Amino acid sequence: MSHDHSHEHSTNNFGKAFLLGVFLNFSFVILEVTIGLLSNSLALVADAGHNLSDVLSLCISWGANVASKRPPSERHTYGLRRSSILAALFNAVLLLFVLGGMTWEAIIRFRHPVAVPGMTVIMVGGCGIVINVATAFLFSSGRKTDLNIKSAFLHMMTDALVSLGVVIAGVLILVTGKNWIDPLVSLAVVVVVFAGTWGLLKDSLKLALDAVPEGIDLAEVRRYLQGLPGIVAVHDLHVWAMSTTETALTAHLVGDESCLTHDFYQETSQILHDRFGIEHATLQVEPNDVSLCRLSPDDKV
Repeated sequence: MSHDHSHEHSTNNFGKAFLLGVFLNFSFVILEVTIGLLSNSLALVADAGHNLSDVLSLCISWGANVASKRPPSERHTYGLRRSSILAALFNAVLLLFVLGGMTWEAIIRFRHPVAVPGMTVIMVGGCGIVINVATAFLFSSGRKTDLNIKSAFLHMMTDALVSLGVVIAGVLILVTGKNWIDPLVSLAVVVVVFAGTWGLLKDSLKLALDAVPEGIDLAEVRRYLQGLPGIVAVHDLHVWAMSTTETALTAHLVGDESCLTHDFYQETSQILHDRFGIEHATLQVEPNDVSLCRLSPDDKV
């Protein structure tokens, strides 16, 4: 049996990015709530509520980012890498709850419109666009390789769209004088945010349930292993995410043990890493008789 320990950890340290992002967004939340309540703007208060949820989500993502780097222990033999998956899942669920609250408030405002100062809404919304885009930029380098960082990036870009909606609402209210535009734009924002959140929820839920990570073709992995010299069959093949950045594989290889040298294991593990992004590969070799393994049927786990 061989276990490849040559995995790579993300070298990007997002600690400062999280700290700056939390500070900027929390300061902006206080500003939005204050002005929103004074001006009776649902768009501003709703945007502040969404931004507050993102401050919490940034803190959670930050904590998971730190925890995922902790070394293994006697109790947690893989460390706390999976916390990054749980953080992404929690952030998606949190966003859905916030969207529900925004929808309810918008419906109430449709029934009972409140006068909104358009210019104030435009100015605050403009500040939100700048802050959210700047914060999103802090996480842009890690969004393609880490679902946890991607969730932080997505929240910030989503907030930029929300703030853009706030600005549009302010402009339309100034031009038309129609206060029902405020809750209408809020509902439009809900639809846009829901679209992005749903994708994050599906991706994080799949990883939490040990689905094969996106971008890895399990059939191709199986073909590669079956094509190895001396290997006649592969069974009990499993590929799952250990964290939002690391993937693991276990498999039983059936074949001629005489050709399975140390170099064979090292080369196979390296190719699994380079071609498929699998960093933890555990391979078990069995005699050329599939019937000897009780896990040989594909429906056995």
